[in-house]
Amino acid sequence: MTREPFGRRLAAAMAAAGPLCLGIDPHPSLLQAWGLPDTAAGLESFGLTALEAAAGDGAARVAAVKPQVALFERHGSAGVAALERLLAEARDAGVLTIADAKRGDIGSTMDGYAAAWLDDDSPLAADAVTLSPYLGYGTLTASIERAAAAGRGVFVLALTSNPEGASVQHVGASEEQGAVAARIVTSAAADDARLAGLDGWGPVGLVVGATVAGQARELGIDLAALRGPLLAPGFGAQGATGAGMREAFGAAWPQVLATSSRGILAAGPTVISLTRAIDAARADLGIEGTDPRHAAGRDA
Repeated sequence: MTREPFGRRLAAAMAAAGPLCLGIDPHPSLLQAWGLPDTAAGLESFGLTALEAAAGDGAARVAAVKPQVALFERHGSAGVAALERLLAEARDAGVLTIADAKRGDIGSTMDGYAAAWLDDDSPLAADAVTLSPYLGYGTLTASIERAAAAGRGVFVLALTSNPEGASVQHVGASEEQGAVAARIVTSAAADDARLAGLDGWGPVGLVVGATVAGQARELGIDLAALRGPLLAPGFGAQGATGAGMREAFGAAWPQVLATSSRGILAAGPTVISLTRAIDAARADLGIEGTDPRHAAGRDA
């Protein structure tokens, strides 16, 4: 199957719907708050309701959805089946999907992960998948090329907001080669440029926590040097705001896909309440076309 490259598809989705991604994270506490059982059936209902709000009525309200894979896997094969249905329904609705799997391994094991999330004949195939480079960036090369060949994409972890992340990602900041995170950004930028063609974004993006984006400057990292997108989780419930992210990302702001999970999902369980929360997030990001009734929290 031939499809338009992921970078171009994502850029078009962001231009049409705005730079917002909805994280679909069926935490047990959210399932309980929605009145759903903590079962595979509960996960499926949760995911499809969130997708319905994201897909909108004729025009998507978000550029992409990002299901958190671990929260489906904890229910075994039935949970994975619920994820497969979510991915299939999103595909049918024309909404891009980013599987938040954070896979990273070596050799044939990594090839297996790549086949699961990027091959057309896999029921788990998403438009993009998150990958961890911390076994060495080179372990991702084959997966990145596999994604590019399939018209799919990857988001490589660069700067994350967890407190432990700095103990690895910031190492080497005072050395000539720069911090580990800076080396990852440089490698990802080179791969994206190599695979992008003459114009547009390529298949390689980065994961940069919305609440720690300002650390990039401190580490000597030029995020704008990447031609591709920057997936920024942490918008909303974790404290990042649209204005704060604009300042933190600086010149790289046009590349940012802001991700909100709990900040929107906590408004469930109805589609209309989720839509209000999505529109409030859109308003914070300055996305045009936000329904002011939704952003103000009033019923339509």
